[in-house]
Amino acid sequence: MTVLASVGNADEAIAEAIRLQPDIILMDIDMPGPSCFEAAGTIRRQLPDTRIIFLSAFFHDRYIEQAMAVQAWGYITKNEPEGSVLEAIRKVSAGVAYFSPEVKARIVVDSQGARLAYQGRSRVSTLTKREMEVLRYLARGMAKKEIAHTMHISANTVNRHTTSLMAKLDIHDRVELARYAIREGLAEA
Repeated sequence: MTVLASVGNADEAIAEAIRLQPDIILMDIDMPGPSCFEAAGTIRRQLPDTRIIFLSAFFHDRYIEQAMAVQAWGYITKNEPEGSVLEAIRKVSAGVAYFSPEVKARIVVDSQGARLAYQGRSRVSTLTKREMEVLRYLARGMAKKEIAHTMHISANTVNRHTTSLMAKLDIHDRVELARYAIREGLAEA
C-alpha cells in the first residue's frame, strides 16, 4: 500500500485524483469545498476504475444514498476500530465492497449493486441544491434576510425556497423545518 497524496478539500481531491490516478481513494464526507459526493462523481467519470471509500462520523440515509449514487466501494464510520480502514482498503483492492456494520444494516447488495434497503427516494433527496442550502441555514438558526445576504439572493427567493421545502418535506412550520434538518444531520453538512 502506498499513500500517493493527502488533500484538504474536494477540489484538491479531484485534481490529485486525475493527476495521480490512484486505485483507491479514501474520502472524508466532511471535507471542505464542494460536496464530496459531487467530487466523487467527477472522479468516477474521469477515472471509472478508481474505487472510492467514504469515511464519516455520520451514517444518515441521505449520505448512504449519495454514496451509492456515485458507486462507492465502501463506507466506513469513524466509530469503528482503527484497523477497519486498512481492512476496507484491502478488501476493496481485492474487489470486495466494504461497509461498516451500521451502514451495511441499511443497504442491500445484489446483482444490481448496492442500494438503500428501503424502497423509494428519501424526502431529502427530492430537494434541489439551493433548497438544501436554505435548509442548512435555517437549521443553524439564521433569519431569512441573513440567508438571503449569505446566498446573494433576494429574501423573496428565500421565501420561495422555504415554501417549497415545507411542501416537499410535509413540514409546515419553520421551527419544525430546523428541527428536521438538525435531526437528519443537515446542519453539519
